[in-house]
Amino acid sequence: MAGALLRGVRRFPWLCNVLLYGGLFAAGDAAQQLLRGQPPDWAQTRRVALVALAFHGNFSYVWLRALERALPGRRPPAVLGKVLCDQLLGAPVAVLAFYTGMSILQRKEDIFSDCKKKFWNTYKTGLMYWPFVQLSNFILIPVHLRTAYTGLCGFVWASFICFSQQSGDGTAKSAFKWLQGEKVNADEESSDK
Repeated sequence: MAGALLRGVRRFPWLCNVLLYGGLFAAGDAAQQLLRGQPPDWAQTRRVALVALAFHGNFSYVWLRALERALPGRRPPAVLGKVLCDQLLGAPVAVLAFYTGMSILQRKEDIFSDCKKKFWNTYKTGLMYWPFVQLSNFILIPVHLRTAYTGLCGFVWASFICFSQQSGDGTAKSAFKWLQGEKVNADEESSDK
């Protein structure tokens, strides 16, 4: 069974990677809704899936392959270069695309409102997570599975960023407060800084 799946990924790498990425990102949204004790909001999860399938999965697939072409191999200078490029160029694009894409799908009047309020906090929080994920990705994972691996790790990130988009402020602090059962008010959190 696993052999057939891996053959499918090798034969149709783009499709398999993007579908897996989108599915895991949507599952991350559903998980954070369950953890918050809310009834499932399937419309919200569909919006997350659409952003993940339409942008994030495709961007990740193309981006990770471009990094490998620009900095090939698993030697330390190449791996560190890929991680640095990913965090300085790819991560900001991904965060901006998520908040903007979700705002467009939610038909918000100001589609950049969440970006203005939460971008820097989310980006800084991502710097505590993604460099370690990508370091292991670039060292251990074959190129044809990197988007899928990023999607797997993205499940945790999706839970965080979907929480932040709905009620957090993009900081790890607000997520930890929420996980500890404390009420989180994004406007209050932002004014504490």
